Amino acid sequence: MTVQKTCLIENSKIELNGNTLFTAAGTSFHDFAKAAYKHLKTDYPKFHKMDALSKLAFLAAEVLLRDEKHKNTALVLANRSASLDTDLKYQQSINSPDDYFPSPAVFVYTLPNICIGEISIRHGLQTENAFFVLDEYDETFLKKYSENLLKSGKATQVLCGWAEMFQENYKGFVYLLTL
Repeated sequence: MTVQKTCLIENSKIELNGNTLFTAAGTSFHDFAKAAYKHLKTDYPKFHKMDALSKLAFLAAEVLLRDEKHKNTALVLANRSASLDTDLKYQQSINSPDDYFPSPAVFVYTLPNICIGEISIRHGLQTENAFFVLDEYDETFLKKYSENLLKSGKATQVLCGWAEMFQENYKGFVYLLTL
């Protein structure tokens, strides 16, 4: 398999193939994501309603997929915290006796694979996808899973990687794989 492109997002910085594409040091993830969205000149208004995990995965995918058609691109992502970051925010809204108004818009994002849906909608992807929750990044597992998708003909390339978001700790590392 061949890695076509890579994108790393962490510490308020986006790297494409090891080169800094954008940085906004010293900001919260919320502010960084908003600034990165503007810098990338992305036109997807639903981005502003997404949870932090979806924004992280969406931005990484946007960097790799934005200039081409990717109808036969499969998505294989993993992380450690699933959607715990959003789950806790949703639980806080339920626990608050004074502010008990659980938001259906927040509830939607209490599944980690929703970020895959956001990427698929944005880029018109209609292929296989999977989101795994693992103790740590397991490149061998993700590549073997991706290789099976490629060899079976279910996809011509795979957007594969790690999208971890918990509170202000985040790392997105994704790459495009082909045979």
